[in-house]
Amino acid sequence: MVYISRQEHFNAAHKLYNPNWSEERNREVFGPCANANWHGHNYDLIVTVKGKPDPETGFVIDLKQLSTVIRTHVVDQVDHKNLNMDVPFMQGQLASTENLVIAFWKILQPEIESISPARLHSIKLYETPRNFVEYFGEE
Repeated sequence: MVYISRQEHFNAAHKLYNPNWSEERNREVFGPCANANWHGHNYDLIVTVKGKPDPETGFVIDLKQLSTVIRTHVVDQVDHKNLNMDVPFMQGQLASTENLVIAFWKILQPEIESISPARLHSIKLYETPRNFVEYFGEE
């Protein structure tokens, strides 16, 4: 099995805020991430697929096609957007990095399967250089 990854980048704003809680509770749990005027991140997204190299191309997946899928179906939907307000697939849920990576998986898995026999292995999403989430499709 060969694992191959593609990294993409986007910028987005969000606010971590539970509307069922008081302002005080939100500040206690989310700190400055509950800022009423939002805050932003420079996200790095790493999508890893796995499979066996095609005997004719030597590719597990054509990275140009993978990049196009990621950009079209994820990056173009979130780049320079407010995740809480502007992104339909995030409506009704807390815009945490954990929830975002699960949403990305649900979008990318069928798209990748439509272009290649390779399978989505993991998605790693860096919110900051020191804070990131990695997801393997298990819920």
